[in-house]
Parts: sequence; C-alpha cells; structure tokens
Amino acid sequence: MRSLLAPEYRAITSHLAITPPVSVVIPAMNEARNLPHVFKTLPDWIHEVVLVDGNSTDDTVRVALELRPDVKVVKQAGKGKGDALISGFAACTGDIIVMVDADGSADGQEIVSYVSALVGGADFAKGSRFANGGGTDDMTLIRRLGNRVLCALVNRRFGARYTDLCYGYNAFWRHCLDHIVLDCTGFEIETLINIRVVKAGLRVQEVPSHEYLRIHGVSNLHAVRDGLRVLRVILRERGQRRERRGAPS
Repeated sequence: MRSLLAPEYRAITSHLAITPPVSVVIPAMNEARNLPHVFKTLPDWIHEVVLVDGNSTDDTVRVALELRPDVKVVKQAGKGKGDALISGFAACTGDIIVMVDADGSADGQEIVSYVSALVGGADFAKGSRFANGGGTDDMTLIRRLGNRVLCALVNRRFGARYTDLCYGYNAFWRHCLDHIVLDCTGFEIETLINIRVVKAGLRVQEVPSHEYLRIHGVSNLHAVRDGLRVLRVILRERGQRRERRGAPS
C-alpha cells in the first residue's frame, strides 16, 4: 500500500512520471467555438486549467465550464494579452505553468515536451517554431521577417540563443516569477518574458513546436503595431541593463 506521505505521481508517458502539479493558463476573448478543440488536446494528467476571460461577449465561459467543470475562471480586469497572462499566473497553484493560446493554434499534446524539458533541468521551456522539428502554418512573410529581425536583435543585445521570439507557447517553473517582473499588457509580454528570463540568469531550453492555423474567428494581432511594441520593449530593456551596469555599487 502506498504511504500516505508519499508524493502523488502523475504518469505522463510510459517512461516519465512527475510529482509537480502542472497549471495551464489560457487567455481567451470570444473563443467559444475554439475551446472544444483546445480542451480536447490537453493531457488528462494536468493539475488545473486557468481560463482568463477577457470580457467575452459570446459563450466562452459557459463552454469552458461545460467542457471542464473544474476549470478555474478568472475575469480579466484590464485589457490585452499581457494583462490576461499576469492575472492567470497569479491564480495558478501548480509548480509548473504552461501558456496556451485559445485559438486552436497550439497542440496541447506538446505539453509533455515542455514538462520534460523542465523536469530535466530547465527553468524556462521556450516554444520555437523554427527549432529543428518545429513549424508554422500561420505566419505571413512580414511576420516571419519581423520575427527574425527582432529575434536577432534580442540575441545580440542580451546574449540569448533563441531561434524564435514572438511565440506564446511556453512553460516555466513557478519560481521564475520570483526573478522577473511582468509589467506590460499587450502581445509584447512574450518578448518581455523571453528577455527577462535571460537577464535573470535562468536556464532556458527551446522546445520545437508546431503552430497551426486559428480554427475560428480573427486574431487580434496586428503585425506592424505589435511589432513596434515589441521593439520598444527590447530598446527599453537594453537601456535598463546599461543603467544597472553603469550604476554605482
């Protein structure tokens, strides 16, 4: 008989079992038609699903509760993906936090790869569409070029070795939140996280990921506008780094 003091192991594959509970954060606004697919791909061994509702005008919350009665629904007070993720992170109780989009572009079955990277020693598991084994069905030429330029800029300025920058499928140990401050509200939150985990000296491992087409609806992402917001974050972070280096000890 298993001891009452023994940890609860969650079987992930025939070769891997873990004790850390895994929380999945899904920011959603008017994604009721996509949620059945998104929830279906999530592994049954995850600890909790935190849905951050961005004041949806459709049945997003009702559908989520029907699909998974134990889903934790967080009502977003502010606006933007960054604000939603910050609210979702605060509501998580798991030791591992996974970020998943609600548009159906991410395959929840890939979560095992992210968790494997973390239990293998990484602090932050960063999804990459351009690492060997990754791919994308949903990137225009201008977005691809912009992502490449911005990624190269971050690698050069912060000593990172990323193959992808503006991608929202990532996972990390909860303790990472003690080392980084998240203070932006839009899509640039992904870039901010990527930069600050490097600046904090956390161990990063890229995980090949395939991005699929959004199933229903229209994305709120605007390539030029959001690209400029990402650029401003990069320049701001570089400036702060110089200030710290030049500050008196």
